[in-house]
Amino acid sequence: MDNTKHKILIIDDDEFLLDMYAVKFKEEGFEVDIAREGKEALNKIKEGASPEVVLLDIVMPGMDGFELLETIRKEKLIPTSKIIMLSNLGQKEHLDKGKSLGVAGYMIKAYFTPSEVVKKANEVLLKK
Repeated sequence: MDNTKHKILIIDDDEFLLDMYAVKFKEEGFEVDIAREGKEALNKIKEGASPEVVLLDIVMPGMDGFELLETIRKEKLIPTSKIIMLSNLGQKEHLDKGKSLGVAGYMIKAYFTPSEVVKKANEVLLKK
């Protein structure tokens, strides 16, 4: 049996949600790393963090999720990571922008339970 844990980086400025998702992913056997905003996440990635999945909020202070994603793409950081946008922004323009930046999934926070978010992360991992 494969005992390697999948690595996930959860980026969200909401402490409550960050803790809740971190706990849920740990329960499901993931190795969890967290960042509270875009610049912190970018520093972790530049310092060698190589998550297989990134759960990325959009609305954050400083560098927002789209800015972070654009930087990751432009600088070709973590090219094999699957990025799932997890946000309360659900307008078509946000979905389209996420798609144009090559996200593996886009989930509206209010519509999905943490278990469903973990399920989605596992699904995108299977689509390697």
